[in-house]
Amino acid sequence: MTQAPGSAGTTRRAVGTLAAMLAATTLLGGCGPKSEPAAEPRTSPKEALLDAVPDGTEGPFRFSGKDATSDLSGVVDPEAKGIDLTAAVKDPEHGFTTRMSFLVLQERIWMKVKFTGTEGLTGLPKLPNRWMELDRARLTDPDTTPTYEGVDIGNAGPIIEAATTVEEKSDRTYAGVVDLTRSEAAEAVGEEEVAALGEAARQVPFTAVVGPDGNLASLTLDVPAAGKAKAWAYVVKYVDYGSAPKLAAPSGNAAQPAPKLAYEMLMG
Repeated sequence: MTQAPGSAGTTRRAVGTLAAMLAATTLLGGCGPKSEPAAEPRTSPKEALLDAVPDGTEGPFRFSGKDATSDLSGVVDPEAKGIDLTAAVKDPEHGFTTRMSFLVLQERIWMKVKFTGTEGLTGLPKLPNRWMELDRARLTDPDTTPTYEGVDIGNAGPIIEAATTVEEKSDRTYAGVVDLTRSEAAEAVGEEEVAALGEAARQVPFTAVVGPDGNLASLTLDVPAAGKAKAWAYVVKYVDYGSAPKLAAPSGNAAQPAPKLAYEMLMG
């Protein structure tokens, strides 16, 4: 049997990275409630696209997203003021994958961690295979865990707000250019990544699709290569408006208080 040197420490770093990544989904604001239908046809494609960004009136929905380094997926439930977030990262040295999930309902928060691809490895932390409720008072750095701030979890609103041109290409399809140095767009996409783009950050093309229900279905930023960094895509997808499962607190054997090891992993 192979012993993975320093595997416990590697896992703690991986979990810390995932926790920070998930915590970074803190919303930046964006759009308010959708406006009432105009008496006359809209003259601004940008305004129409902003109106399609979720604002909490649509019911629970599913989301997925990715950027230069991560993939996220889950459910947003506006009525419960809750989010269910999941992300995974593969250890490049030992090959195992750490999958982390957070369930947030108002001020309460649960965490679940699962390791896969661990055959032949020892020394990995042993955590319960159930939701572990965290006490925020015990987290020395609360920023390592997500909070519910609103429904536009992919920050589509701030990105569209920073668009300098928006055109409606065909029915419910939009395209344009975003200046990522404007307003909160850099924070939404990643300040380090935007800084690395230099002047190219002012001319980043995007496409967006609005579903038949009038809600935003997808937003894609085609971020160009810069220096040693390859080109990459920032993608947000929102689906199943009103039909996604509602979120509720886990009960019975599905949950337990988080053990000491869970806090140690979150705090590095």
